[in-house]
Amino acid sequence: MSANPIFERESAATDERSSQRSIAPAPAPVTLTPSQLEERAIIHRTAVSRPEVDAFRELRTRLLAAVEGSFVALVAPVSSGSGGSFVARNLATALAFDDTKSALLVDCDLRHPSQHVTMKIDTPTGLVEYLEDPEGDLSDVIYETGVQGLRLIPAGTSREIGAEYFSSSRMRLLLDSIRSRHPNCYVFLDGPPVRGTPDARILADIADVVILVAGYGRDTAASIAQAAANFDPNKFVGVVFNEGV
Repeated sequence: MSANPIFERESAATDERSSQRSIAPAPAPVTLTPSQLEERAIIHRTAVSRPEVDAFRELRTRLLAAVEGSFVALVAPVSSGSGGSFVARNLATALAFDDTKSALLVDCDLRHPSQHVTMKIDTPTGLVEYLEDPEGDLSDVIYETGVQGLRLIPAGTSREIGAEYFSSSRMRLLLDSIRSRHPNCYVFLDGPPVRGTPDARILADIADVVILVAGYGRDTAASIAQAAANFDPNKFVGVVFNEGV
């Protein structure tokens, strides 16, 4: 697995008490072994320099330099198969390498959710269930991943249309709750492909920065430029060319 970061210039009628307990302290998670992390296509720290780990560390460093304070980052692939979920998962992991920071990965590809499968988290509930239930507690859909400092909100039940979910006041409440309770938590939205649906553009409205993922040798320069044109230039921080999923 490898990624080469190239930055070219990412009353709601809900009980206030729910947001206050939205991310309650959880029991200490079981830490995954290096072999388990590799099975899940997740980078990990080693004593020896590894190109894929260094690539994500470099990407993380550039992103932190470009944005002041914690942020919500949308990671969106140009097209299906470009490796957006791989990049989102490992960029969040690289952020969590810093013990003073934490990362929350949110699977927002409601048509083809994959993070819970790749990370081997067996769950029937996630983002969709939280957004559909006005009384739902956010802590019920946040899962430990086995990676220190990294947690996941899986997509939940798949849906053909995500626009209504992502533009809802409850989606904004979710992000506001995380910001207010955990100022050092960086949120990564694993978005659906830009081509084909408006979902990525809608997610960009609630994100602070947008990172586009292009499949190396897969997405053409024209398709990358067309995808990038969907986003506010003030939020768009660059393109990651991904060589493997």
